[in-house]
Amino acid sequence: MTQQTAEERPGIAAALVVHEACILMVRRRVSEGQLSWQFPAGEIEPGESPEQAAVRETAEETGLGVAAVKLLGERVHPKTGRLMSYTACRVVGGTAEVVDTEELDQLAWVALAEIPEYVPYGLFGPVQEFLDATLMS
Repeated sequence: MTQQTAEERPGIAAALVVHEACILMVRRRVSEGQLSWQFPAGEIEPGESPEQAAVRETAEETGLGVAAVKLLGERVHPKTGRLMSYTACRVVGGTAEVVDTEELDQLAWVALAEIPEYVPYGLFGPVQEFLDATLMS
């Protein structure tokens, strides 16, 4: 990660919310290239950690209360060129629904075996490893 890249465009924080052996995914109204289904995510605001942004974005997009458990990793996304941070989260309250109707049109709780139907180009290695370990149990 270079400081220059971080200053040009804020990083994106994604929340990996696992509940009852499924991962929460949301579908954007406007796809970012091949990205239409993804994890709840959004720009990291000034003074905010990636974990704080993941928790906030999940609440803003889905109304679900979550707590950050662990930062899984960061990378420059190969499809968007944006710095991405991935945070494992657990549900602490509420029910997931499409709250941000301008940005989202659908959400789904997805089982491990179904992920390739939603994300056909594969997942970031540490994210896949986390889901394999968490959703297999």
